Amino acid sequence: MEEENIKDILIKRKNMKFRLIIQGIIIGLITGGIIVLNRIFIKKLSSIFLDLYLWGNKGLINTILVIIILALVGILVGFMSKEENMISGSGIPQVKGRVINKLKMNWFRILIYKFAGGVLALSAGLSLGREGPSVQIGASIGEGIAESTYKKMPVKKEFLITAGASAGLSAAFNSPLSGIVFALEEIHRNFSPLVLLSAMAAAISADFISKNFLGMEPALNFNEMSALPLKYYWVLIILGFITGVMGVIFSKGIYLFQDIYSKLTKIPIEIKIMIPFIITAIIGLTLPILLGGGHELIMDLNSEKHAISFLIILYLVKFLLLLICFGSGVPGGIFLPMLLLGAIIGNAIGVFSVDILGINNSFMINFIALGMAGYFAAVVKAPITGIVLIMEMTGSFTHLLSLSVVVIIAYITSEALKNQPIYEVLLERLLKRVGVSDEENNAKKTIVEFVVEMESIVEGKYIYEINWPKDCLLVAIKRGDKEIIPRGSVKLISGDYIVVLVNIDKRSDVIEYITELTLA
Repeated sequence: MEEENIKDILIKRKNMKFRLIIQGIIIGLITGGIIVLNRIFIKKLSSIFLDLYLWGNKGLINTILVIIILALVGILVGFMSKEENMISGSGIPQVKGRVINKLKMNWFRILIYKFAGGVLALSAGLSLGREGPSVQIGASIGEGIAESTYKKMPVKKEFLITAGASAGLSAAFNSPLSGIVFALEEIHRNFSPLVLLSAMAAAISADFISKNFLGMEPALNFNEMSALPLKYYWVLIILGFITGVMGVIFSKGIYLFQDIYSKLTKIPIEIKIMIPFIITAIIGLTLPILLGGGHELIMDLNSEKHAISFLIILYLVKFLLLLICFGSGVPGGIFLPMLLLGAIIGNAIGVFSVDILGINNSFMINFIALGMAGYFAAVVKAPITGIVLIMEMTGSFTHLLSLSVVVIIAYITSEALKNQPIYEVLLERLLKRVGVSDEENNAKKTIVEFVVEMESIVEGKYIYEINWPKDCLLVAIKRGDKEIIPRGSVKLISGDYIVVLVNIDKRSDVIEYITELTLA
């Protein structure tokens, strides 16, 4: 690697933090505005579709016309997915693939098609969530800002894509902390200060815009939750185990239905996507309460008491509807439907606890929230995000301890059953389906950072003792406010940030290798 090139990158890096904050704010403001429009359009169109379903119940001809209209909408969304195949599904695996430079995408086309396709699918009442599209929309905006302002600095593109993803989730759920943690824990998988700064700036800015237009209330405006007494914590172990097992089954179901749809090779994508629209039309005409990603149902669980038998049937129906919708490739996420399924399980355990164990009915809401967190942790394998997300969505921070217990048990159960993080598996499947693209310019270089964790392989070792990848160059060791030249005689200690220069085309391999060295 040329000495002048390295010096040039290091000089530019000095002012990077300030620039990333400014860029993050810009991304957050734009993303927040677009997600607000997205949510408003979905709300307006949803009421139109509900009226359409009511109109369809006034006669056989009306019913047939409603099904035809939904089929045509499905074909339209299918056409969008055919024109831009990267908008299928939640979009989070695509963002992860783009961050590690294994996928190339046209950010503007994705922004347009994902917005339109997601609005139509969610407004029609398909069992999908808005968070995945919001994350991909935000990531597309981040990449657009990166390309338009700093084309000569590819080091920033991944940071800004991650910042956009953070802003998207923040605006979707009015949850800036969750957006930040999710971007770091799941999208970037790197707690670099550079990533953190841009993600924080973007998430907070997006949340500011969202709350200005849509209000300050949390996404799930539960009544004030009281802390569950410690004497009942043994029930939480059962809840964590059940959500862990059911989360594993959920993941397997997602992969199964993707495989089923993939085997329909002779059927055009427009027809595949039309199938869940037709099924949704039938649901809308018969049981409209089952429409949508699950927000209204979660609130209904909180306000009314249901029999366990009803909850089991509700779980199975929504589970099947989600698999049918998501497996087809419709633009829509699994985040909110996944939380609904966890809420149903939590509610069922809560009903059992109240009726059989004599627990006070006022704690029913706790079980609903805890079920969501446990299910999320088992499926996504991002426990910190699960805890923060549920606290922000419910607007209550009094149940941190109980949340942590359920999440840990669910996570351990999922690990014991060898369940892989769902977005990682979906990304691997996507890469196999579309192939891994070559980078535009293998000579381009980027900087990545790694934190040395306590009891990791490299902690306490001198730099010369470590077998570093041949495709990277150590350019600095950050220790607090000091920046140390990485000579062979420097001993690494926990908390050090290793700054590495690497060719973009080798970035994913180097990250994987050094992460194994630096993680405990």
